[in-house]
Amino acid sequence: MQKNVSRCQVLSQEKIAPGIFSLWLQAEEIARTAVPGQFVSVYCPDPSRLLPRPISLCETDAAGGKIRLVYRVTGENTGTQLLSELRPGDALRVLGPVGNGFPLEKAQGKKVILIGGGIGIPPMLETAKRLESPIAVLGYRSLPFLKEEFEKQAEVHIAAEDGCEGTKGTVLDAIREQNVTGDMIFACGPTPMLRAVAAYAAENGLPCWVSLEERMACSVGACLACVCRAKTEDPHFGTRTRRVCKDGPVFSTGEIDFVFGSSTAESTKSSSDNGKPKYRTSFQEEVEL
Repeated sequence: MQKNVSRCQVLSQEKIAPGIFSLWLQAEEIARTAVPGQFVSVYCPDPSRLLPRPISLCETDAAGGKIRLVYRVTGENTGTQLLSELRPGDALRVLGPVGNGFPLEKAQGKKVILIGGGIGIPPMLETAKRLESPIAVLGYRSLPFLKEEFEKQAEVHIAAEDGCEGTKGTVLDAIREQNVTGDMIFACGPTPMLRAVAAYAAENGLPCWVSLEERMACSVGACLACVCRAKTEDPHFGTRTRRVCKDGPVFSTGEIDFVFGSSTAESTKSSSDNGKPKYRTSFQEEVEL
């Protein structure tokens, strides 16, 4: 599919949690064609910042021609900080929709567990809206966001690292403590979490698809900045890699070699207070296995 850059008008912008913003854009073509799990690449208002920022689609309104992006501001003087300063009436250049989506056709008649961690939670909302009676397991560092929206679409279970709500710990702690069961898993979040979810799915014989988070540059598969390790050779490149922006971001866990991890989220093992292994990503996020 050919990717087009659209000029989209800002409809609203709202801070919904510390460092987390919700942005609604008028984007008729993207809203009409996007599927859950895809993302868009947003160009910064500052033209000196040449590379777009990949942001997952949180919600789409095809009838109204609108899309919702929920994103985290990554620091001062960053592209995401500039995005957070936009107001209604401002315009943005947006490339998309990009990538593939979750295999909703395989979920027909199935009890699907949706697992989201951190900023991997937003894309699971539109996914929940397209499924019949899904279960959502959402993992936060602290205070939840988007909880009320998810409760309208799914049975919701919360995990928080600081224990402020739900299960204290990780999404897998919540699944075990709250006796969550299902037929398959769709997940999005940091690589260490996805690695743990993939292992859990394999142990329990559950089909599992994950949406990988990667740093990206071109968003069209040309620069190879976002490759991840695969279990089989790519016939085009002759390497055991996949382009997250082009071939993904959604992959079956049977395709991805989580032993080697991904290009920008390699992890190092450390010990936690309770003796379970933890993994720290380059973004200093820790997930227990």
